[in-house]
Amino acid sequence: MALTIGKLAAATGTKVETVRYYERAGLIAAPARTEGNYRSYRPEDVERLRFIRRTRDLGFSLDEVRALLAMAEQRDRDCGTVDAIATQHLDEIDRKIADLTALRRELAGVIASCAGGTVAECRILEAFAPSADQACG
Repeated sequence: MALTIGKLAAATGTKVETVRYYERAGLIAAPARTEGNYRSYRPEDVERLRFIRRTRDLGFSLDEVRALLAMAEQRDRDCGTVDAIATQHLDEIDRKIADLTALRRELAGVIASCAGGTVAECRILEAFAPSADQACG
């Protein structure tokens, strides 16, 4: 059962241009072509694209997805490498959360310093302006 690119995209909730992008990135093999030169995808491509979408939704990079796809094809291989990739990604997420928490705390403090008044007296805008010792020059 062959699928057009539109049907593949619809079956996976992916935009057609994203499917083409994943092909160019080497995550999806270039499909066979019909006599009319339309792309012709296999049912296996639906599952592969769903895997790619899910890992991308979880924030994995294209290189990480590529590595995970390669390992998924080696069913009898030890899953230690998969665990290592997932653990490294989780560590990166934890670092980003810590960074965002610090940014939130800083911005909340700036907002709390606002006493109202005019823009000329705005503590928020003042906090965003670089101080003399931070200015480049």
